[in-house]
Amino acid sequence: MIMTYNGKIGDGAAAFDLTHWQQRLDELRIAYRVPGATLAVLTGGNIYELASGVLHRGTGVEATTDSVFQLGSIAKIYTATLVMKLVDSGALDLDVPVKKVLPEFEVADEEATNTITVRQLLSHTSGLTCDFNYNSGRGDDCLARYVEACKGVALDCPPGTATSYSGIGYTVLGRIAEVLTGLTWDEALKKLLLSPLGLTRTMTLPEEVLRFRAAMGHLGKAGEEPEPAFSWDPMPRSQGPGGRVCATAADVVRLAQMHMNSGIAPDGTRVLRAETVAAMQQCEVIVPDKWTVSSDGWGLGWTLYDWDGIRGFGHDGASIGQYGYLRAVPEAGVAIALLTNGGGARMLYAALFRELLDELAGVKMPEAFAPAAQPPVVDFTPYIGTYKREGVIITVTEREGKPHLVYEFVDGMKDLSPPLEMELVPVSDTVFAGAGAGPSFNEAWMPVIFSKLPDGTLYCYIGLRVAPKAS
Repeated sequence: MIMTYNGKIGDGAAAFDLTHWQQRLDELRIAYRVPGATLAVLTGGNIYELASGVLHRGTGVEATTDSVFQLGSIAKIYTATLVMKLVDSGALDLDVPVKKVLPEFEVADEEATNTITVRQLLSHTSGLTCDFNYNSGRGDDCLARYVEACKGVALDCPPGTATSYSGIGYTVLGRIAEVLTGLTWDEALKKLLLSPLGLTRTMTLPEEVLRFRAAMGHLGKAGEEPEPAFSWDPMPRSQGPGGRVCATAADVVRLAQMHMNSGIAPDGTRVLRAETVAAMQQCEVIVPDKWTVSSDGWGLGWTLYDWDGIRGFGHDGASIGQYGYLRAVPEAGVAIALLTNGGGARMLYAALFRELLDELAGVKMPEAFAPAAQPPVVDFTPYIGTYKREGVIITVTEREGKPHLVYEFVDGMKDLSPPLEMELVPVSDTVFAGAGAGPSFNEAWMPVIFSKLPDGTLYCYIGLRVAPKAS
């Protein structure tokens, strides 16, 4: 049931005051300079939709509840669900080496080539890197060509030793779905997931988006109104399984609702077995970075949360100037999706979700990541050096007695962004706050974590990605 009208609505649960939440969405959107946003809230068995602002500051087109936004990495949940349907059917084993399904699969490390499993791809523990920028074209063979191009790419870390967020891993999962179904990833997703769920405003290809009111991303400096981005989406088609699904907020919530309802769609269609849904929400790995996406661990696709004993799942996503946030609290029957097109999107998410989750689910979200007023004194010397992973070099030094970091894109990622420079403020012996360089517009601090792999290798953890120390 979709409700888009104003007023206070109740259905055997606490009333949902649509007028109040529309006002809060408007206020917070304006305060954080977000051009446009849509919000969908599942509570009491009903889905409520709200919209605010504009889809494009250049054209002034109004944001409406049926507007379509890019979901960024929330796309990984769609691919994970598709892959788990193949597990359900018996066509795929989670613990089979990828090489047995894709004989052409190969990475720079021969042992890893033969041992990386489907489970590790889903949980970001394969060691496959994220930032490998390769355009394999627009053809239906784009995933196959991308997997072929990955053969020489170095791992971030040995498989199974750490969590390193992996875009490559999800493109490989998309290719596995193609081989097992005989369809393109786009077609398989539509046939096996989108259609059974009735997600009529969810799509993967730019030409499909043209049928709908579509949001344009916006970019800009903190404290200024963002302007339309230089491109709607420069991402190649091969990145679809990990980064290009477009949808309305209500359609995103419907996907979460199925996962909260033991795999059953609203019309009674069973999409996944209950055991499969539960497995996706079980923790596969604890993550050392608990701040970038506010996560405590990772399941099979899902980011997992523990809010003082209240468990939840969800995912964040970002594309060029568009940011999405999904949170689900199964025990409360609550799911919330916020889709935005720029500005201080993460600040809007944090403020709005803190209020919504508290009122609807009794969840107390943690405060924003930041160092203490009096930071601890830490011996920083062991961390000085250069850290490298595919497409990125991180240089850690001391300047005027203070820890300093430079984050630079190189090789195929060279022109993606200018280098980021930041002073590091200690939070603990291993956790530091990068000043003035948060992961999205208007955020003050970026988490930087140092840790060791089981083999003793020191690594730097930024944006959920592992970079081993090179020198």
